[in-house]
Amino acid sequence: MVRLRFAPSPTGYLHVGGLRTALFCWLYARKNGGKFIFRLEDTDQKRIFEGAENQLTSMLEWSGIEIDEGPQYGGIHGPYRQSERLDIYAQYIRLLLDEGNAYRCFCTSERLEKLRNEQRKKGNTPRYDGFCRNLSKSEASRRAESGEDYVVRMKIPEVPETMVLNDLIRGIVSIETSQSEDQVIVKSDGFPTYHLAVVIDDYLMKITHVVRGEEWIPSFPKHLLLYRYFGWDPPQFAHLPLILNPDRSKLSKRQGDVAVEDFRNNGFLPESLVNFVAMLGWSPGEDKELFTLPELIREFSFERVNKSGAVFDQEKLNWMNQQYIQKLELDDLQQRLNPFINKTPYAGKDQKILRKIIKILQPRLVTLSEIENRLSLFFENNPEASDPEVLKVLREENSKQVLANFIKQVESVEKLTKDNLGDLMKNVQNETKIKGKNLWMPLRYAITLDSEGPDLNLIVDLFGKERCLHLARSALKF
Repeated sequence: MVRLRFAPSPTGYLHVGGLRTALFCWLYARKNGGKFIFRLEDTDQKRIFEGAENQLTSMLEWSGIEIDEGPQYGGIHGPYRQSERLDIYAQYIRLLLDEGNAYRCFCTSERLEKLRNEQRKKGNTPRYDGFCRNLSKSEASRRAESGEDYVVRMKIPEVPETMVLNDLIRGIVSIETSQSEDQVIVKSDGFPTYHLAVVIDDYLMKITHVVRGEEWIPSFPKHLLLYRYFGWDPPQFAHLPLILNPDRSKLSKRQGDVAVEDFRNNGFLPESLVNFVAMLGWSPGEDKELFTLPELIREFSFERVNKSGAVFDQEKLNWMNQQYIQKLELDDLQQRLNPFINKTPYAGKDQKILRKIIKILQPRLVTLSEIENRLSLFFENNPEASDPEVLKVLREENSKQVLANFIKQVESVEKLTKDNLGDLMKNVQNETKIKGKNLWMPLRYAITLDSEGPDLNLIVDLFGKERCLHLARSALKF
């Protein structure tokens, strides 16, 4: 059975890059009848963010990614928090030390800093020089037992060799062991580093495929060596391309939202965000962009993941979100909009009225959060226009003629609906000799106060004669 894991550190929010990694793991596991495991890599105790574990799992669940095993979900291969696995790591650390594949290093931070500075002055890449590598086991044990601080380093072979990885995305990747140093695998506080813990955990949890970012490619020789030292077969690897800003720099918060929580709070649907993230580096075998989760499961494969970086196109995400909003059933949309409506002064308004308003606005909503700024038009007695384009058009003489004549026409009829709006505007056209865009735009802007406003017929039908007259008269004052 295939088993894939998502193993974040509890240091904050779920990055969209993390969501993509988790999604690809989950899609592959579901497609192949396997399991998706959530594991917490919390050995760096200084960086733990309170509440991060719950936040990470809740964002995965919000995205539709179901967890099969994990700290809060159970499973036969736990514990699933690394901080609860220290006794397990200790067994394998002793094994590495006993077999001579690792050693205790007593070098102080001052010595290491001096070493790095000297190497930099000579134009060399800073790296550990193996100073403690040849300490006898008896001396190392004596110094450790006397209370001297130490770390544990794994040994890189003295005779360089080429480590080869058959990556599911990149094909054959080769790196010389000479490019690696004797890596610290146990810190002075007794906690293992990522490199040791990830290998032990992946093996004991029977992980068959490791999916991670391409920034981990330089580390695979160290990981393959650890698998060799333990006598274990390594899993298959897939190294994903970076997600990039439009300027081709690595995606970062400096240029916009990167946290899944932010996209949720800003009114993006989980369906659209997941669909969008799936397309960051992966392409289907057909000319199609909108996929449901079941369709993604059916279509996904690592063979169709690109090697080159994927640009995060915010406009594309906006478009995709709007497409998904338009497809929602009205009851479903209203349910999803309620948390955003509840932030406004119009929370608690008649649900039937809100339903009519939502139906009118649905084709125009790009995000759910936009509802917050659109409700004032429907509930305020004197809503104000702020769109510069709207104000510019309404101040034109042509617009004043149209609105003045529109007011005259509406005052002459008993009621105003979408059914008689066209005839009334034909009368306006005949009297003002204004037609087309110059005829309809002033009225649209006066009634909706928005250059991208909702369907005018629906608005007029909801507002009726008196409110439309009030808005037209107000617009004349602009």
